[in-house]
Amino acid sequence: MAFIVAIDGTAGSGKGTVAEIIAKKFKLTNLDTGAMYRCVALKTIEEKIEISDTEKIIEIANSIRIDIKTENGKQIVYLNNENVTEKIRTTEVTKIVSQISAIKEVREKLVEMQRKIGSGKDIIMEGRDITTIVFPNADIKIYMDADVEVRAKRRYNQNTEKGINTPYEEVLEDMKKRDFNDKNKEFGALKIADGATVINTSELPLKKVIKQISDMIKKHKKEKELEKKIYAIRPENTRKKVVRKITKSFLAGLYLLAFRIEILGTENLPKQGGYIICGNHVNTLDAAAIVLLSKDKIRFIGKYDLSRFGLIRWLAHLFDIIPIKRNTQDMEAMKRSLKALKNNEILGIFPEGTRNGIDKQVKAKNGAVFMAMRAGVPIVPVGIQGTFKPFTKIVLNYGKPITLEQYNMQNKEDLETATKVVMDDIIMLTNKKK
Repeated sequence: MAFIVAIDGTAGSGKGTVAEIIAKKFKLTNLDTGAMYRCVALKTIEEKIEISDTEKIIEIANSIRIDIKTENGKQIVYLNNENVTEKIRTTEVTKIVSQISAIKEVREKLVEMQRKIGSGKDIIMEGRDITTIVFPNADIKIYMDADVEVRAKRRYNQNTEKGINTPYEEVLEDMKKRDFNDKNKEFGALKIADGATVINTSELPLKKVIKQISDMIKKHKKEKELEKKIYAIRPENTRKKVVRKITKSFLAGLYLLAFRIEILGTENLPKQGGYIICGNHVNTLDAAAIVLLSKDKIRFIGKYDLSRFGLIRWLAHLFDIIPIKRNTQDMEAMKRSLKALKNNEILGIFPEGTRNGIDKQVKAKNGAVFMAMRAGVPIVPVGIQGTFKPFTKIVLNYGKPITLEQYNMQNKEDLETATKVVMDDIIMLTNKKK
């Protein structure tokens, strides 16, 4: 799975320097997308094409070949097999590159190239619309900025080192014009993406910028490694079945010692085929009651964060719990759930999405009824009664299966109505006395 660090920001904010250092530190492929637009600008100048002649500029973008390679630790830019690393940094190129990048067809072509280059790789990519257009789902999204005077001074010093003697005032004015053009483009405008971390480098030393971004990358990589472990699927084999049977018997024994259990309505449980058990959620141990005290194998959909802990993660893999990231459209959880139901398995779901949701008057989620409709299976409501204090009584009261053929899963009102029907039965079963 590719790991993508995307950096957007204003000219002279330090994106290129930071990207180069981070790329070396974490062994990422470094792609300076601004260099690609500069290649188009350079070719436009060499061909003596007017900036207003967009058709010919588009032809250039569609015909040139751009290669960005790392040689001796440095990024080298090739335009039609010619090393243009220095040429694309001239004042002439800088003055028109913002206008070049504002041409829709040029952006579309280069964005296509950028995505192709970055596909399947661990990369760091910097530019103006990387976090918003090119890779909006990047693992790390950063927006770098600095006061325009600071950025102009940096660019002036860089030019001086290269022997370019442009007056500071001219550099500052060009920088302001470029900022305006970059932020007001019709396509690919520079802006702060949702979820991006903003770093102002005006007075922040380079070392601190590198440390801040490095810490973000380390944290995210650690999270991705944990995510792999949580979403890993342990194959169903004889050893797993035996370990699950022994573990289930042991834990069920402890459960029966800790609580006085009464189970009602087991005659309502379908004898064959997959179905969904939906109950009220009163305690962290109520799902365990349903799973451990049933003769059948029941797979619960469980909160992703619980599986961060080693022992719980081991149990989750053993009992094939399906992890779900709450308050997100977790398509992986949906796919696994539907596959299980189509394989005639039994799923457990708490529609409240949180403990004591009924008492808190939390609106029940409609994911359970949607999956039941999609898989063509019934929902069995269960009312759970008890405080779950040691040696107190716990009641599991199963109701009659609810079929949902009369509802349309594409209709939001139908989903809401069906969810209310399920929740009404759960509440009735919860309040029903022995």
